[in-house]
Amino acid sequence: MKYNYKHKKILIWGIGITGISCINFFVKKGIYPKVIDTETNLKRLKFINKIPKRIAIKLGNDIKSWIFQSDLIVISPGISLFHPLLQQASTLGIEIIGDIELFCRETNKPIVAITGSNGKTTVTSILQTIAKKSSIRVATGGNIGIPALSILEKPSDIYILELSSFQLETINSLKAYIAVIINITPDHMDRYFSNFNLYKHTKLKIYNNANICILNTKNNFFKKNIHKQQKKITFGINYGDYHLVKRHSTTWVYHKYKKVINLNNILLRGSHNFENVLVTLAISDTIGFSRNITLKTLYKFNGLSHRFQTIYKKNNITCINDSKSTNIGSTIAAIKNVRTKGTLRLLLGGNIKSANFYALKKYLKNKKIKIYCYGVDGKHIFNIFPYISSCTLTLNQAMHLIKSEITSNDVILLSPGCSSTDQFTNFEERGESFKKLSKKILKHI
Repeated sequence: MKYNYKHKKILIWGIGITGISCINFFVKKGIYPKVIDTETNLKRLKFINKIPKRIAIKLGNDIKSWIFQSDLIVISPGISLFHPLLQQASTLGIEIIGDIELFCRETNKPIVAITGSNGKTTVTSILQTIAKKSSIRVATGGNIGIPALSILEKPSDIYILELSSFQLETINSLKAYIAVIINITPDHMDRYFSNFNLYKHTKLKIYNNANICILNTKNNFFKKNIHKQQKKITFGINYGDYHLVKRHSTTWVYHKYKKVINLNNILLRGSHNFENVLVTLAISDTIGFSRNITLKTLYKFNGLSHRFQTIYKKNNITCINDSKSTNIGSTIAAIKNVRTKGTLRLLLGGNIKSANFYALKKYLKNKKIKIYCYGVDGKHIFNIFPYISSCTLTLNQAMHLIKSEITSNDVILLSPGCSSTDQFTNFEERGESFKKLSKKILKHI
């Protein structure tokens, strides 16, 4: 059922790529919403020129009156539902949603909904590659960087949406054909008041009204909290409908009792990526993609930038760019997958988002390791590991310090476990900076 937004006072909060997609969505319907953003620096509002002149805009913190005059507020993912003004608006009966809710109200086509603390972009990207070679028309959007509303009019038989916890907060109408939570580790604890349970319940919303729930056997919380009537497909490193079997030096993916793929022959590395392969197979088989196309794609897929990516290998020194590591879980996965005869030189830092870095301790035992802390919360991390750490203000300074200490067979790993926004625009910019620094600083070693 498509909603009628005529005669509603609509307010859009956020002038980023998502906010612009929401504005365009309403303008196509002949509706001109008001738009607000607390940012006042026009240089940071790079999409503001894309807003039609007819639309009223208010920048800064004087937004209370516009909020309370609204019937419907559409917020960008970066705006928390716990914002005091939104809490007040909610008590007044003002509806608050996000772009994914708008999307779900507009389509009856099947949706594959993918979330997880780590791996969701990798899985979505592999499925997108498989889809391009398939006879099934697929449109992909969401947290992957393509606003969901921008794919509504694309010719497609099925939608694949990558969804963050922020996007799931404001969803009520999602009825996914397939829903999956790849994994769950503490993340965005600054948003969820250091309450991991609240974060898990937000992720759980993806399974509401889903036809098929794909479940990680490692996380019993989700299995216990979905309806018994919902169809379930399971995956897991040790057991599940899709699981791994190690025989001698070879690791196989099995679907129930049948061998599917030899993981020794794929380009992706690390146990976290093996989990991604299991999920991809489960989704691909359920959608009905050709198994042959799926396997060929998995064999050739080389991973995405900034995700445990080897960017430098020279003179027995290796640099690994894992800038996408914005939470402890992804840093742990990276540490577990590093193999070196020398010292692991680990770069940690940025905005910790209330994360618990003490959780790293047990993964550092019996390892030859030196930690280089930097950024706004670098000192906090240093204080947790004072005997094996150094602390600098910037990534640049940390890399110069590493240069003075590095020896043959060492591995430099950027897996910060933190948000990048203290010193960089995003994790991509942080990763590109690390690439340039690695080549520049290490070339004379």
